[in-house]
Amino acid sequence: MDPGVVLVPVGSILAVIAAVYVAVAKLIRLRATLPESTSADTTVRLEALEREVDGLRQEMAETHERLDVTERLLNQARDERRLGS
Repeated sequence: MDPGVVLVPVGSILAVIAAVYVAVAKLIRLRATLPESTSADTTVRLEALEREVDGLRQEMAETHERLDVTERLLNQARDERRLGS
């Protein structure tokens, strides 16, 4: 099995996870610095960040699903080669 085939999807998942963590860190930092009454601009920005995090979570779930399918296909091909040998 070519290690590059597995590393590309894993690298993609890691990139998505990193992006999610960065967005979550921004949310935490923003919420920690917010006064009790927030301005309309801050509320809009916070809601936009929350939507972005939700989108990134969805992308991560889809990427993870693709990785699972790829791993199954690779295992199936490897098993077929073993049986054919």
